[in-house]
Amino acid sequence: MIKVLVVDDSSFMRKIIRDILTSHPQIEVVGVARDGEDALEKIKELNPDVVTLDIEMPKLDGLQTLKIIMKQFPRPVIMVSSLTQEGAQATLQALSLGAFDYVTKPSGHISLDMNVVGEELIAKVVAAGSVTPSVLKEPTAYITQQIEQQIRPAKIIKSEPPVIVAIAASTGGPRALQYVLSQLPGDFPLPIVVVQHMPKDFTPSFAKRLDSVSQLTVIEAYDKAPLQAGMAAIAPGGAHLIVKRDKDKRLFCGLSDMPPVLSVKPSANVLFMSLADEVGGKVLSVILTGMGRDGTDGATMLKKKGAYVIAEAQESCVVYGMPRAAVEAGIVDETVPLTSISTAILRYVNN
Repeated sequence: MIKVLVVDDSSFMRKIIRDILTSHPQIEVVGVARDGEDALEKIKELNPDVVTLDIEMPKLDGLQTLKIIMKQFPRPVIMVSSLTQEGAQATLQALSLGAFDYVTKPSGHISLDMNVVGEELIAKVVAAGSVTPSVLKEPTAYITQQIEQQIRPAKIIKSEPPVIVAIAASTGGPRALQYVLSQLPGDFPLPIVVVQHMPKDFTPSFAKRLDSVSQLTVIEAYDKAPLQAGMAAIAPGGAHLIVKRDKDKRLFCGLSDMPPVLSVKPSANVLFMSLADEVGGKVLSVILTGMGRDGTDGATMLKKKGAYVIAEAQESCVVYGMPRAAVEAGIVDETVPLTSISTAILRYVNN
């Protein structure tokens, strides 16, 4: 059983979230808390495996509470935020502080329709129940020192030089992407395209945050945006990012409103497949932490055309779902811990 503490200042929301979670046979809600101070006392008393934490609360708000939890009682925390620009910024800050993941309230602080995200909340609590708290901390080099030598390929074989880097991520991805992109130089010789599973109201703030911590130019992708060296384009929430070539063979972004693929939109599979069609094997594909298997089918198409595929190592993944699926499909050339992803990218691009 996964023991959960539900924290929200609304008694109605506490009841709704509790009812959603207890409908799953693996989850036991061991307690509820009305604010941050109450939550910290309940964590000491009940020692839950997972905490769901509202962001907007009196006394001690969600971000302040999260800081204390991660310092004194480290464990997976799922933030429950409003689907607003302010909620997006607070949620992204929470993820950078070590929150496991988040769900958004569909219709404001008190959401009568919280059941809309019920399946998502349950899936994330179940995933959080198997997480080692150490992977939620800031990336450190000790993992690299332990395993990099045994996973580095003896020789990188390229069919053709890459013209673009494509990255896929989901749960744990915001922090992983922040780390990877911040380690790349501003004169990086190729464009980068990124799919991070995230709502449409969140991706503008996410792109701005990445731009502020990186030497790269980071934008939220838009239709017909040119793709240039030294820039990264983040797929907008609620749309699929595809890559096209113009009449002069220059790469640019396209957006597709086709239905979700494997329940996600944007989809890494859609991005990777568009690259397979447009540039063939001249792609470096990177699959980071995340639930599910998005990216594997598209990366398989890329691999068949000669692309190189890097997957994040299990030891550093918040959730070893997407990388595991790619590894099990037999399409991964190199398995690398988070702290060495940027090094692996540079090694391949400059090789």
